[in-house]
Amino acid sequence: MTANSVVLARIPYWLIACALAALTALAAPAFPQEVQNRDGAVAALHDADPQKRLLGIVWIAENGQFADADLLHERLRDEEPVLRQVAEQGLWALWTRSGDPETDRLLESGTDIMQHGAYAEAIDVFSAVIQRKPAFAEGWNKRATAYFLAGEYRKSIDDCEEVFKRNPKHFGALSGVGQNWLALGELDRSREYLRRALEVNPNMSGVAEMIRKIDAFEKQRKGQAI
Repeated sequence: MTANSVVLARIPYWLIACALAALTALAAPAFPQEVQNRDGAVAALHDADPQKRLLGIVWIAENGQFADADLLHERLRDEEPVLRQVAEQGLWALWTRSGDPETDRLLESGTDIMQHGAYAEAIDVFSAVIQRKPAFAEGWNKRATAYFLAGEYRKSIDDCEEVFKRNPKHFGALSGVGQNWLALGELDRSREYLRRALEVNPNMSGVAEMIRKIDAFEKQRKGQAI
């Protein structure tokens, strides 16, 4: 039996589905009485029952502030793989809320434009987000992503550095810098940032695979040089 099947046996599928829906569609799940405020959610995060921890994660993701991010970072190492996945999505939910509806609307608009491949236009929108709210780390991160997709790797790295000033544990930006350095052929620098991303979020299987490929490439290159 796999780890995921063990989790599904312990947590009803409907509850997992509701939790994921809450994070993707902002549809609040039905919280029990003991998980209807911050104190209850924080207590639930450390409960022995994985169902309670799941509800605590979702409550913090939906109702918490940026300062609550460390609570979800702890759950990135939960014993249950599904809860680690939900905690990761919960962190993104916290990160993408600026506290200003118009800024959030611009961020969402820019993300949609970027996903349709209009990178220059997306960069302009994210620049407007940054100008409107420069302390909002996710504005910088989204523009870094657009720069990367546009092949502007050093500009992307510069924006990621701005992210770290505001959100040092942003594993998305850490892995992003690693991918930028990889694109620039700087393997040691790439591996350094990819490893830092994994230290923060050990669940990034794609990042771990990139590190393995870099290691294998360097081993092969050294073998050819002998």
